[in-house]
This record gives sequence, structure tokens and C-alpha cells, in this order.
Amino acid sequence: MKKESLTIKKNGSHEIEIKKSRFICTMVRIQSEDQAKQLIEQVTKENSKANHNCYAYMLGDDDHIQRESDNGEPSGTAGVPILEVLKKNELHNVLAVVTRYFGGIKLGAGGLIRAYSNATSTTIDQLGIVKLVNKQQLTLTIDYNQFDKLKYFLENEAIPIEDTQYTDQIQVVIAVSDDHFNALISAITNLLSDQFTYDKGPYKIFEVPYSREARQQDER
Repeated sequence: MKKESLTIKKNGSHEIEIKKSRFICTMVRIQSEDQAKQLIEQVTKENSKANHNCYAYMLGDDDHIQRESDNGEPSGTAGVPILEVLKKNELHNVLAVVTRYFGGIKLGAGGLIRAYSNATSTTIDQLGIVKLVNKQQLTLTIDYNQFDKLKYFLENEAIPIEDTQYTDQIQVVIAVSDDHFNALISAITNLLSDQFTYDKGPYKIFEVPYSREARQQDER
């Protein structure tokens, strides 16, 4: 079972301007190096008149593939800063390409590092972060007179109902992570006086909104 990880909420791009230079960061979810290379080539082709198309990406459950390129900028001033922002935000399977249109004013090494870092971090802020969580589908079989009580409980616990089937009884399909499984079953058992049954289904990956505040709480 794949472990939980963070990634961008959606693909997209964002532009900032620093001393008349335009920095356009394009960020995309990726699943392979071949895909990353194709996307880098595509962005570079679309911005053929740009001075630089620098990039970084991380791949794999443990980020064992990490690549970066300064694409003509002074060594260590573009690719590494982009990569460091991805690492700081713990973004997995993500490619960031930062395109620079030179505005005529040199930024110096420190200025370039800050510019490429800011272009990447502000794009992450714009696109948002989600946590990819493995949850197991769970089918709860209940009597009709229990449905309102169960539905109210699930709403209060912020557990969405994936599906509902009506036969001689009601089958309510939800999803739960392994960490919360025992506590949830215990709570539903108390709620319904143990008058229900459940069946475990397959695991699925769900995208859960994630924020810096949530990350800070996780680290405490």
C-alpha cells in the first residue's frame, strides 16, 4: 500500500516580475522521467524566446529521483533553489519549470537564487497542496431506521458517503484510513448499539486539502 504523500492540488503556472525580468513557473504532476522530459521540452518550445528554462523535479515514493538544471544561469542559482523549494514543501512526483525572460537588469547570484525560489514558492501558494491519503472502502449495512442517525454522525465527523444502496436494508459506502479504522468502528458500534454489519473493500487514494498550518501541527 502506497504511503501518504503531498503534491500540488492542480497543474498550472504563475508569473512574478523582479527588476523587469519575468519569471514564469509551470508546475505539473508527473509519474515518470519520460513524462518530465517531455513536459520540459514542451515548456521550452512554448517559450523558445525566453533566456532560460530552468527546472527541477522529484520522483518516486521516497524521492529517489531528483533532477535539476540551471539551463545557462550561473551554477547553483536556479535548478537547486527550485528543487529546494519542492523538498521544503515535501512535494512528491512534481515538476517545476521556471522560465525567465531577462529584463536587462542583472540580479547577481543571490538575487537569482531568491528569484527562482520565490517563483516556485508563490506558484505552490497559487496552486495549493493536497495530501494523497490511502483509504479503504467500507460498506456498512444498516436498517432503514438507523440511516438518519448514521448520516448525522458521518456528517459531524466529516466522513463523506461515497455511495448508498437501498434493498431490504441500506448499504452505506464510506472510506476510512487504517489509522482511524478501529476508532470509527467502535464509535459506530456504540452509536447503533452493535446493530449493523460491515464489509471491507479495496483501497483507494483520496486527495485531502492540506495547508502550511496543518503541516506545522503535524510537526508538533
